[in-house]
Amino acid sequence: MMAASLLRRDKKATATHLKADLNRTDNSSGVRQLQELLDAVLNPEISAADTEALDWCKCLIAGGEGFEEFCKTVRSYDNATLCGLVWTANFVAYRCRTCGISPCMSLCAECFNNGDHTGHDFNMFRSQAGGACDCGDSNVMRESGFCRRHRLRTGENIPSIPRDLLLMSEMVLPRFILCIIQYLRDGYIEPDTSSERDLQKVLQQLDPQISFLEELTKMGGAMRTVLTKILTNQQTFKELSMGQEENLYAKKNYDKYLSALKNSGLVPVEEKAQGATADVTVGAEGGAGAMVVLGSSAPGSPDESNKEEDQDAGQSVGQRKRVKLSSSTKDPCIIESLKHKCFLEELLFWTIKYEFPQKMVTFLLNMLPDQDYKITFTKTFVQHYAFIMKTLMKSHESDTMSNRIVHISVQLFSNEELARHVTEECQLLDIMVTVLLYMMESCLIKSELQDEENSRHVVVNCSEALLKNNTYWPLVSDFINILSHQSVAKKFLEDHSLLMLWMSFVSFFQGMNLNKRELNEHVEFESQTYYAAFAAELEACAQPMWGLLTHCKVKETQEYTKTVVRYCLETLQIWFDAIGFVDEPAPNQVTFHLPLHRYYAMFLSKAVKCQGLDLDSLLPDQEMLMKIMVHPLQIQACLSEIHSNMWVRNGLQIKGQAMTYVQSHFCNSMIDPDIYLLQVCASRLDPDYFISSVFERFKVVDLLTMASQHQNAVLDSEQERPMLEGALTFLVILTSLRTHLGMTDDEILRAEMVSQLCMNDRTHSALLDLIPENPNPKSGIVPGSCSFEEMLSAVADFKAPVFEPGGSMQQGMYTPKAEVWEKEFDPIMVVLRTVYRRDVQSAMDRYSAFLKQSGIHTGNPWPPYKERTPLHPCYKGLIKLLHCKTLHIVIFTLLYKIWMDHQNMSEHVLCMVLYLIELGLDNQVQDSKEDEEPCIEEHCHDSWFPGINLLSNLHHVINFVRVRVPETAPEVKREPPPSTSTEASSYGQNLREAQVFSLVAERRRKFQEIINRSNTEAAQVVRPKSSSTRWVPPGTPPQLVTEILEIRESMLSLLIKLHQKLSSKQNSLSASWLEDMDTSRHTHGDGITAIERILTKAATRSCQIKRSIQDICGKACPPVPPKKNSPSDKKTMDKEERRQRARERQQKLLAEFASRQKSFMETAMDVESPDTEAAMDLGASEVMESEVLYDCVICGQSGPSTEDRPTGLVVLLQASSVLGHRCRSKEPKNLPTSDEEHIYAADTCGVANDVRLTLMQRFFKDSSCLQSVSIGWDGGVYVQTCGHTLHIDCHKSYMESLRNDQVLQGFSVDKGEFTCPLCRQFANSVLPCRPGRGTEAGAWRTPTNKKTYVLVKEVEDLQEKLGHFPTESNLSKEMELVIKDIKNTTQKKYMDYGKNPGSPDNDFLFMYSVARTNLELELVHRGGNLCSGGASAAAKRSCLNQLFHVLAMHMRLYSIDSAYNPWTKLTQVTQSKEADGFDEERPEVPMLFRDVPSLLIIFVLTMPQPLRKEHFNCVVKMLYNLQFAQALAALSSKFSPEERQAWSTSGALKKSAANAEKSFEALLSHIISELSKDKSVYKVNADETSMLISSVWSPQSIEFSLQQFCLPFLRLSCLLQHHLYGDNLTSCLEEEEFLSLAVCLGLLPSAPQLSNVVNSASCLKWTVSGFDLVTQWCAEVTGLSQMQTEQSLTLLVQDPQWAAPRLLQLPDNYNIIFQYYHRKACTACKKVPKDPALCLVCGAFVCLKGVCCKQQGICECVLHSQHCGAATGIFLLINASVIIIIRGHRFCLWGSVYLDAHGEEDRDLRRGKPLFLCEERYRVLEQQWVSHTFDHINKRWGPHYNGL
Repeated sequence: MMAASLLRRDKKATATHLKADLNRTDNSSGVRQLQELLDAVLNPEISAADTEALDWCKCLIAGGEGFEEFCKTVRSYDNATLCGLVWTANFVAYRCRTCGISPCMSLCAECFNNGDHTGHDFNMFRSQAGGACDCGDSNVMRESGFCRRHRLRTGENIPSIPRDLLLMSEMVLPRFILCIIQYLRDGYIEPDTSSERDLQKVLQQLDPQISFLEELTKMGGAMRTVLTKILTNQQTFKELSMGQEENLYAKKNYDKYLSALKNSGLVPVEEKAQGATADVTVGAEGGAGAMVVLGSSAPGSPDESNKEEDQDAGQSVGQRKRVKLSSSTKDPCIIESLKHKCFLEELLFWTIKYEFPQKMVTFLLNMLPDQDYKITFTKTFVQHYAFIMKTLMKSHESDTMSNRIVHISVQLFSNEELARHVTEECQLLDIMVTVLLYMMESCLIKSELQDEENSRHVVVNCSEALLKNNTYWPLVSDFINILSHQSVAKKFLEDHSLLMLWMSFVSFFQGMNLNKRELNEHVEFESQTYYAAFAAELEACAQPMWGLLTHCKVKETQEYTKTVVRYCLETLQIWFDAIGFVDEPAPNQVTFHLPLHRYYAMFLSKAVKCQGLDLDSLLPDQEMLMKIMVHPLQIQACLSEIHSNMWVRNGLQIKGQAMTYVQSHFCNSMIDPDIYLLQVCASRLDPDYFISSVFERFKVVDLLTMASQHQNAVLDSEQERPMLEGALTFLVILTSLRTHLGMTDDEILRAEMVSQLCMNDRTHSALLDLIPENPNPKSGIVPGSCSFEEMLSAVADFKAPVFEPGGSMQQGMYTPKAEVWEKEFDPIMVVLRTVYRRDVQSAMDRYSAFLKQSGIHTGNPWPPYKERTPLHPCYKGLIKLLHCKTLHIVIFTLLYKIWMDHQNMSEHVLCMVLYLIELGLDNQVQDSKEDEEPCIEEHCHDSWFPGINLLSNLHHVINFVRVRVPETAPEVKREPPPSTSTEASSYGQNLREAQVFSLVAERRRKFQEIINRSNTEAAQVVRPKSSSTRWVPPGTPPQLVTEILEIRESMLSLLIKLHQKLSSKQNSLSASWLEDMDTSRHTHGDGITAIERILTKAATRSCQIKRSIQDICGKACPPVPPKKNSPSDKKTMDKEERRQRARERQQKLLAEFASRQKSFMETAMDVESPDTEAAMDLGASEVMESEVLYDCVICGQSGPSTEDRPTGLVVLLQASSVLGHRCRSKEPKNLPTSDEEHIYAADTCGVANDVRLTLMQRFFKDSSCLQSVSIGWDGGVYVQTCGHTLHIDCHKSYMESLRNDQVLQGFSVDKGEFTCPLCRQFANSVLPCRPGRGTEAGAWRTPTNKKTYVLVKEVEDLQEKLGHFPTESNLSKEMELVIKDIKNTTQKKYMDYGKNPGSPDNDFLFMYSVARTNLELELVHRGGNLCSGGASAAAKRSCLNQLFHVLAMHMRLYSIDSAYNPWTKLTQVTQSKEADGFDEERPEVPMLFRDVPSLLIIFVLTMPQPLRKEHFNCVVKMLYNLQFAQALAALSSKFSPEERQAWSTSGALKKSAANAEKSFEALLSHIISELSKDKSVYKVNADETSMLISSVWSPQSIEFSLQQFCLPFLRLSCLLQHHLYGDNLTSCLEEEEFLSLAVCLGLLPSAPQLSNVVNSASCLKWTVSGFDLVTQWCAEVTGLSQMQTEQSLTLLVQDPQWAAPRLLQLPDNYNIIFQYYHRKACTACKKVPKDPALCLVCGAFVCLKGVCCKQQGICECVLHSQHCGAATGIFLLINASVIIIIRGHRFCLWGSVYLDAHGEEDRDLRRGKPLFLCEERYRVLEQQWVSHTFDHINKRWGPHYNGL
């Protein structure tokens, strides 16, 4: 066979040969050969894992050349103008709202960075579902935003493609794609028989093939065209899909495909007679499997419906039975019988079947830049839409699948052109609505709202997975997406049958998730289904509604609105019928979900606001309005019930529902439309009916009686007050809210913003989130986003981010401007928008704080009354609510009850009542005259008020009221007063008594009537029946009897009396007060102000009222309550007084407590410093040491520290590398942000000292080396204390109690960690205090004027004394323990520097280095110098004194061998022993190489304690000589040879002068000549120094250098002296520091001549000839053997000065860091880390939590922190922009140093706004690092278990 021979040949050769054949004019033989070859190669029976076939294809396509070359060639013909880069989840992309036309627009980072988006509103985001880059697509974004590459229309200048280039591709690829499809057919098994894994296996095997397809798409436009042709060519598909007759395999394979179709419920059309049109049969013969989706009756195929039944039967009994609808979908062929006519269609089919594998999705999307493909693919996608939905519902991985579906659909439907095209051609809208309906129909249950048994309404079941897991969202989001296109939305609104379908879809959600109030037991199981319900209403109902509303904004679209409104009403009517609603809502039920009501409301609002429609033309009849109002009103009442704790037995979730209902993302789709709808109803229904309905719904009717006692059938007494407050507040909101009644969008935005800012200061992002956007899908932004910023700057001031002293970090906040508080604070809006009740209180507190601060009002203010924007004329009817008798009776009753102090009244009730009165006064009813006439006729028997106008009713006096009261009430008169009846008759017509209205009265009639008998009856009823005295069995409620109360008050008089009551003055208002009233101060204040404001308003509106007020004020009579009431009155008076007294007592107690605490803190902080003066006077050395007393903060006793019961300081030991990270330069290093930049650690202090020690150890004796330098620059132990002391035994028991206490707060007791019992500062050890004096005083300080040489001898003797071993005591034990703690604090590698680890020498080095580290760090904390001075105040917090004693005790155990004692070399000229040279031992370290501060610490710590001050000073002086000599030597090596010569000769002349030893010139010349004896000394350094020399050295510059060189030593000595002897440090200027320190240390006499410039040489004190000593020191250097000299001489040129430690300098813009590091590969594992992090100390790039870089179970960040910071690490997390601190075994989130333009952090980069470095925060971070205070300032620590 030919194919076989071809197969054997070399692939490349074959390919070349075939390509040549095919290029001939007669290519039939070539074609045949190729086909046979492909038959053999692409045989689907070979396992897909075999890549041989793939290699063949690559070779054939490339036609003989290399595949890579071929790719390049094809790419050069790429004519695409779109980017189209496809990405998957978690990819970082950008979205620019300024450039986007569609809200889904996104750009890849490359296109974004290459475009110009400066000043645009953009953000970076992490893709959730994946996406594709839209650059170059003008349908989705504006061209101005295209990047440089896609802005040029690349298509024009691309040469046309040579025909033969892609010839082979055209031949080979169809077979390749077929092969993939055959594999897919073969591998597919129905999910019920297989596990998901089998499908995954098939996909894994196909991975290389699909990747290959993906590679092809990336070759650019030319290749995509070829692929499109193949994928969409129906002929090819027909020929290849079924296989030839004789090929058995292909036949079987095809049958598998058909059965897969069948099992999908997509039945091939032959079996469905109704679908068999001629066309279809042809198709079927052609072998395309055609199918029908969604048959009309059966849900899918018959077998599937049985399956559904079984599922139902299997459901647990508790769940409600699912309801099956006879399908409401449109006609069966809505989704045309579907035939697969091309490869693309079958590929998509399998993609869906395999649940959208990522690779396939990416391939299908990569093809989209090809226009032809795009259209075909979109159509195919739409055809398969129903199938997608079915697969999605069955899928177990619906989340992943949803993301993949949306990944595709968002690319197709965001494009308006395309969406319109598909809507017209493929009935996209019909398909979508039908599919959604079908989907929801699968989970319907019977609604139990209203009539549980007979309800015909069905709702979705919120506990079904479909809703709980949001499975529907891909479909809904597609629907919202296409509705955002005007052309599509118009089509939808014009199609009435579609609208009807949609309404029936919405009605599935109407009344879902019904809550029934639990009255007896608490519910056992709190269901959380309400999340699902709210999400479903928002996404499936409200979002599409907002989408449609955006297209109904202008007059031209009136018809649409009318249609929608009509269908809403029809559907509502159907709903009312279905639930069997008559007129009363069922008790104790509430559903928060009324989407039909809300659709109706929002379309009404738009119609009136934007389209100028007349409201009445859209409203139904009165009866329907009364029905419509019931359920929204029920929700408002239930909100009040929930907050009054009437629903507690339903668990927390009901509170959750009440909160979600008003929460910012939901409020404008839920509570706002509800309130608006109620406002519409109220404006059109009879006001009396409406008001009485409200009070009845709120269940407070029984409370509204004049009687002081009443019975309430439905409420407990503690619920009455909150319910009454709720009802009144609701009425105030209803009558004063104008959101939909005439406010413009800007006014709404302003009101929303003000109310949010008044509750709390807000960050910018929180504010954006809290302000409900009218979701406007076209722009993903708040309406008119430009105006958001403008509005914000108009109403708020920006408070920059600040630091609280405690170190907690504030974000940038916005706070309301003063004039906003003054004029715009609207408590009603705040109440409406608060999710938590405490926010209302917070707003009021802030308001009163503002009033106090600006001096407007100092008391406790009431919520201010705010003027409202005028009503839109359509809604004028709303004002009638404020002018109806029912409301006036309520107001009157409540005013009376408050005045009489009845129970359950509150300030809030009065506040709301006054608010209603004021609203009534401000909104007068027009043309009230005609209104009143019929009214009076109609209500002639209603004897409360004459008319309905509030103004006229205000001053109307009511004399008698008939009430029904329990017979136990005080009003029941046992003896009827005789006068009553005569009075009553004499009044005749004037008597207006009224029974308080019982709202329960006939509500079946349309209007509320308040039943009342005529006056004649009244006279007879006055005499109560004698039965009132009959015996009542205990426990039964008392009988109600009717009584008549004498009132004789009007609303006005009650107001005035309340004014007197509030101001507790009898005649608070004089008769003339109205005239001298100044109205300006009325806007803010308390109840008194409010009443005055109302009276003033009323008086200005009516003269009659003005007269009445003056009359009443003239009488100014005190209130005369019925006598029976007086005891209770007295009680309330007493209550107030008692409260007042209690408050005063409390203040007193608090004040006393505070002062006690203060004095306690003062004593506690003071580790008492002894009075040194007393001791000084005595002067004799035998003075008894007066002991220091310590307070133990645990047992509270005070006493000295003793050997047996030592006291200790609470200390925190921590290893620190801060000193080691110091550099020479003051400027911090920059963080590298490109591959060119690097950070080198060679110049840090730690490295320099390491190198120095290593060098020494190469040439000199180890023991000597270990005393010549200090370690501890890296990993040194720093000791700090809070200054509190405790007995060590107390501490042990404290630790025991901590160990037993299970609730541990972030520290580990086993590691010895605890918090100071007094100040709670973190600590981990206790440092024992030495018995005896605090600082060395008395004899130890008095100078004895001995000569220097005497002192030198004494010091030598002291050193000879052997350290005596301390006696074994508790104290010494503790000291040893503390040393152990100190050693355990740092790691082994930071302690072992000697040749033999653990040797005494090594220990010795470590000990004195601890002292050095602590001194050096204190210097750093003081700013690197001692200029600021400071008395021993700092000493309270310093533990250096105690630390020195512990170290000294330990170090005295090692004596220094006198032969090697450096002291002798410092002070005596010794005879050199010749033998040394031949010793096999290495020499000692020359004195000039030694580190002088280390020597000082060694001397001080090894001499017997306490050390006399004169001895200390003597040591310092001797060491200064050495330091000075070193300075000269180092300096001389910096000279050029000529200069050296010059200084040597000029200095030699001065040697003979008297004080030659104290002149630097003489000494310098001496050193130069001595060191020049060895030629190599200066030669070594010559090379490097010659570079540095630019300036000539003058005496001044030399003097300056010498001083700088000696300063570090002087600072350290001074600090040491300060800690040992308590000397104060004097403050001085930086220039004078040297002088001031020299005086302090006694190197200079105390009063230097000011005229003289200080001279460093004049501080020298030689005891023997200076020149001799120097000669001896230089000889040690020149005496070294040749080889040693070369290397070791760098030791001579040491520079002891280091700049302060700094963190790296970060770039200003965070994006620079992010872009460089977030894709950067880790240096260790070469992968891009999932969580990259940066060390801010050294710039290392590490993997946070990365398993890849783990070593011995420790992750990389923790490892790095140990290596770089001795267990302290500061890391910036690249993907989160936050900083974490690792300290030992704990870590904490520190916060972010990058803030956005509004001063707030963006943790995890969720908002993706540009971030900028906040210098202050960064400085604070650095400060905490340097001062080692992370543990104290940051509170939230947790263990990291080495996992970071």
